[in-house]
Amino acid sequence: MQDQLLQMGASALRKAALNEEAKNYILQNQPLFNTLKRAADRYIGGETLKETILKVKKGNADGFKCSMEFMGESTLTEKEATHATQEFVDICKQIRLQKLKSTVSLDLSHIGLAISKELCLYNLNTICEEAKKNNIEVTISAEGVDRTDAVIDTYLKQSKSYDNLSITLQAYLYRSKDDFKELIKEKGRIRVVKGAFETPQGFSLTRGEELDMVYLNYVDQLLSLNHKCSIATHHHEIQQEAKRLIQDYKTPKEIYEFESLYGIQTEQLNVLKNEGFSTKLYFVYGKEWYLYVCNRIAEYPLNIFRALNDIVS
Repeated sequence: MQDQLLQMGASALRKAALNEEAKNYILQNQPLFNTLKRAADRYIGGETLKETILKVKKGNADGFKCSMEFMGESTLTEKEATHATQEFVDICKQIRLQKLKSTVSLDLSHIGLAISKELCLYNLNTICEEAKKNNIEVTISAEGVDRTDAVIDTYLKQSKSYDNLSITLQAYLYRSKDDFKELIKEKGRIRVVKGAFETPQGFSLTRGEELDMVYLNYVDQLLSLNHKCSIATHHHEIQQEAKRLIQDYKTPKEIYEFESLYGIQTEQLNVLKNEGFSTKLYFVYGKEWYLYVCNRIAEYPLNIFRALNDIVS
């Protein structure tokens, strides 16, 4: 009964995350925004790049590689997409100027994919050119199943020009088996996640042992081929099995990285770091944290009680 309730809660949160009206209402309602942000603060780097850089510097000092993402998705005007693009360019510049050990992550729909492929390609080129100056890795994040084709097509096209471009693979999607065959032909890092978006019935695996095995199979293939990868999961058992694979294949540290989201089970990542494994701490920042926080709580719905405590504390 408890498992059923948790699954129902997770599904409801993922559906809520896709509610654009709710997101816009929160952004326009300052008292509500300030109240709910108390729960969001546990998971985000801050509202600004400046705030986030302070946390990245601490992460670097603690021995972690980091990643920064300016939150946002589904921009509907060229002006918004251009503003987001400039923010990502600024991230690249600050990484270079402040000698941060960090990469950049982004949603393609944040820089124009929902408007036109041409605008998205132009903006992605702008970001990759700036990142290329200091060999900064740019990771394309996963989005909903309605955009998977466009996201992967964009990556496959641009990866021919930029070795510093990487992609996210969602293990829970049935289609990922075929996508993987194409993605692995490219040099860019493949970031493996379980998948957090609500999907129509028949599109994806549910959380459980089968998904865990599928996830590990992708990791196994990448490590066996010495293909750059990010093992982006907080699942302790998967991390332990991935450790064994890394040791069996004698995988160099520059090939792989264990990745965790800021604010979520960082203690596990710290143990991996102290054991000598390559680790990355993933920071997001900005005001559009609604979708992100809903998905983070959906991964473990009992965290809704922690969120409530953060709000009233």
